Amino acid sequence: MTTLLHIECSPRKQRSASLEIARQFIARYQHNAPDTRVVTLDLWALDLPEFDGPIMEAKYAGLSGTALTEEQAAAWDALRSLATHLHQADLLVFSVPLWNFALPYKLKHFIDVVSQKGVLFEFSPEHGLRGLLHDKTAVNVYARGMDFSAPDAQAMDFQKPYMEAWLGFIGVTDVHSLYVEKTILGPEVDQASRQAATEQALALADRLA
Repeated sequence: MTTLLHIECSPRKQRSASLEIARQFIARYQHNAPDTRVVTLDLWALDLPEFDGPIMEAKYAGLSGTALTEEQAAAWDALRSLATHLHQADLLVFSVPLWNFALPYKLKHFIDVVSQKGVLFEFSPEHGLRGLLHDKTAVNVYARGMDFSAPDAQAMDFQKPYMEAWLGFIGVTDVHSLYVEKTILGPEVDQASRQAATEQALALADRLA
């Protein structure tokens, strides 16, 4: 049975273009593979831990080989439980709106919390950095208000490059991208962009399922 993890990164539940396209992809994938188990993480509904205090102390205690205190161990266990969702999934789906040319802060918060040595990557002097997620596929659904296909606009895109760099860092190299763009250029343009992205999402689900 395939486990599909959908990480929702937009707070706009009814009007979110990234969520709309991601859900179309997931529905088609489930239609093609009915035994798929879908797990959803809504980052706006999660109580993400602040990366300070015991959790920060636990990180550096672990790096130095120092035994964790009970408080530090509890904080680190909470961090690991979040990362477990990524380890247990076969297919990762991220619905990512563009905020200030990059990622929503909730997604960056999540990434900063779970991207830890011994959790999502390892390091050794012999091999350097290695991601710990293996044999996984990622589908990133990017929503942008403007058209980022032009070369001059691509220089301002820190959304897709960041996601792909992070996924590669933690070991996910089979990455597919879906785009819905120009969503602030009026209802007709918005609808046409969503329709085109939906068709691409359905075709991708047919290939992957």
